[in-house]
This record gives sequence, structure tokens and C-alpha cells, in this order.
Amino acid sequence: MIAEILIFVPSIARFREDYLLNRLERAQIASLALLATDGMIEDDLEDELLENAEVLNVVLRRDQVRQLILSTDHIPPVAYSFDLRDAPAWQLIRDAMVRISTPENQTIRVIGEPVREAGLLIEVTMYTEPLRDALIDYGLRILWLSLVISVVTAALLFLSVRKFLVVPIKRVVSHMMSYAEAPEDARRIIKPAAGVTELHDAETALQSLQTQLTGALRQRERLAQLGEAVAKISHDLRNILTVATLMADRLETIDDPTVKRTTPKLVASLSRAVNLCEGTLAFGRAEEPPPALARVDLHELIHDMVENERLAVTDDQVEIIADVPPGTIARADSEQLYRVLGNLVRNARQVIVSTGQAGQVCVSAAEDADGWWIKVRDTGPGLPQKALDHLFQPFHGGARAGGTGLGLAIAAELIRGHGGKLELEDTGPDGTCFRIHLPATGVV
Repeated sequence: MIAEILIFVPSIARFREDYLLNRLERAQIASLALLATDGMIEDDLEDELLENAEVLNVVLRRDQVRQLILSTDHIPPVAYSFDLRDAPAWQLIRDAMVRISTPENQTIRVIGEPVREAGLLIEVTMYTEPLRDALIDYGLRILWLSLVISVVTAALLFLSVRKFLVVPIKRVVSHMMSYAEAPEDARRIIKPAAGVTELHDAETALQSLQTQLTGALRQRERLAQLGEAVAKISHDLRNILTVATLMADRLETIDDPTVKRTTPKLVASLSRAVNLCEGTLAFGRAEEPPPALARVDLHELIHDMVENERLAVTDDQVEIIADVPPGTIARADSEQLYRVLGNLVRNARQVIVSTGQAGQVCVSAAEDADGWWIKVRDTGPGLPQKALDHLFQPFHGGARAGGTGLGLAIAAELIRGHGGKLELEDTGPDGTCFRIHLPATGVV
């Protein structure tokens, strides 16, 4: 529309100027014909000259003399006068717009310079109705021409967009759908072929992503097969180690001093091996169900867990405390949360026992603006550097001697299933604190 205005308005003004100059030229030719006969011309011929020139009269100024050359009878009063000599562009545009918007037939005077310097100036009087009709007709022609140009431009734009954008995008979408059906098939990875630089870059990025994903899927498939084999081996090995543990327990009844001294170490080693097999089986379970989120009374759940852990303690070396306000209700899976808290408390208790000194494990919980937090804090010696370097990574060692790290890895995975996060808040010579965050989004 802006381009149309910039083209249409000056064109209308130019057409009006040419129209008036043409009438001045016709009037000059008619006046020259009359001057050539020294004014001896019949009235009918004079009227015909004025009619052909489409003017009412002609005034020619020559040699400082203003002379009425041609004229009709009963000329209406002149409404406006227009001087075309050095008229600025804005004035021509304004006069053209005013003429189109004025339907009334008026009489106007037009002043200009004669052609080939045949005098000082020439002026004519004319009606505005033919001028307005010519302007409207010219405007309609420009409008139709603009419509044709717009249609052609739109068609070319449509074809260009379709060729350079739509078709390549459809090709990318088709490749993505084909790849989604069998992402492990490397033959379905897209090959960049777009001519547009941006689309070519997008296809290149998609090719890199698909290549990495295909490699990751193949690696995951191999790891899954390896995990299945390890699980089977761990299952059989656990059964063998269980039998060996039972046999080792029977060795404790023998009165031989050497046997009595070595049997506890043998039983402990076999127990760690059995725990490793059981942890491997638990971690490798792919059928871990998603959390069944419901309203859980944290006060009751944590107190039950603490009581059960207290019953498992054979001495008074470790004190387990629950500090949870009554009525603290959270949204979680009670079974999975119980497993996580039990694992954290058990790890903390075992670490304190390994030091041979008395200690304390405190479980606290509360609600905040973002949801709920649960902290498990102990007074143990803190986590070793090896555990900090590979925290929550399976099979990299745990916080206690002989640990595998599977317990923390499984606990972190269960909390992530809740949409929350298990993180190490602090650790040091004064103890360790793990923090669980459960989001409040979607509370039932």
C-alpha cells in the first residue's frame, strides 16, 4: 500500500499537468490558425477550434500586449486559476487530489508558457468535468495495472517461497518422520541438500543430532544387552554366595582359633558380595514403576521409618531422631520415599558405626513456598573425596567402606521421578547433610 501511494499520487499529479499542458498546446495551435488569417474566420470555425482544444477561450500575451484570441459566449465565472510555470510538486499533487475529490463542474483558468517561445504566456479557460473524468479513468487504469502486478508478484512470491522454503521444510519433516520410525537405521539420517543457507545449516544440525542419537541408541542397546547378562550373572552369583555364607556361618561353631579369627572376615566379605549382587539387580530393573503420587503424612512416614531403623540397631552407639512437625502433608509415593529415606539413614548410621564412636542421625522435614524439603543430617566424619567426585554415580564407590554407590544412585533416580531433586547440602568433619526437595506443582 505504501508503494502504491508513492507511485499513484505522483502519477495522478503528472497526468493532470500533462493534460493541462496539452490543452494549452491545442489552444496555441488554434490561436495561431486564427492569427494566420488576420482574424478573418467564421464563427462556426472558431467554435470548432475551441471545441477541439476543449477550452472556452484563449488569451495570448505577445510583445507585452494581452490579446483575447478565441472566445465563446457566456463564459461562467472562474472558480480557480492555476499557473503551471514552475509549479512545485507538492502543489501539483494537492491540486490533483482536490480535483478528484470535487465532483462539481467548475470553470478554471490555466496559465502557461507558449510552445517554442511563441509569446510571453498563454492562458485558457476550461471546464473541470472532462479533466476529472480523465483523472478518474487514468486512476482506474493504474489500479488495474497495480492489481495485475500484485497478482503476478504474489504468484512469483508463492512459487519462490514454495520452492526455496516450503519444499525443503517438507523434505526435512519427511526425513524426521522417516527417522522417527527407525532411529537405529543409519540410512534414514538426513543428508543436507537445501539451497537456502539457513535451511542448509538446520539440516546439518539435524544430521549431527541424528548421527549422535543413532550412535547413542546403538550404545544403549549394547549396554542393555550387557546389563541383562550382568543381571543374570548377578542372580546366579547371589545364590552361590548365599550358600557360601551359610557354610561360613557354620564354620563359626568350630573351636579352632584360626577358624574363629578368620570366619568373621570371610562372612563380612561374602555379605558385601551378596549386597553388591542385590544392588546390581535392583539398579538394573527396567520395570521400576512410576511414582504413585498421593497425599503423604511426612510426620507419620518418617517416624515409622526411624522406629524401624532403631529396631535394627544392636547397640546404643547411634541415636536416630525424627524432627518433623505433625500434620506435614506432602505429595509423593510413600513406598518410594520410604526406600529413599531408609537408604540415607542406613548409610549415615553405617558410616558412624565404622568410626567406632557414638553419633547421631537426624531426619527433619518442613514445607516452604516451593514445596517440601527433607534433610538427613549425621555427625559422621564426612564424605571422602572419591565419593564427592562420583556422587550419585553407580559402581563408583559409596560413602562407606565397601559400598558400591548404588543406593544413592537409585535414591536420586526415585526422587527425580517425583520431579524433585536429591542433593548434597554440605559435608565435612562435623557431619554430612543430604537434602530432598519435592515440588508443590499439581498438589492433590
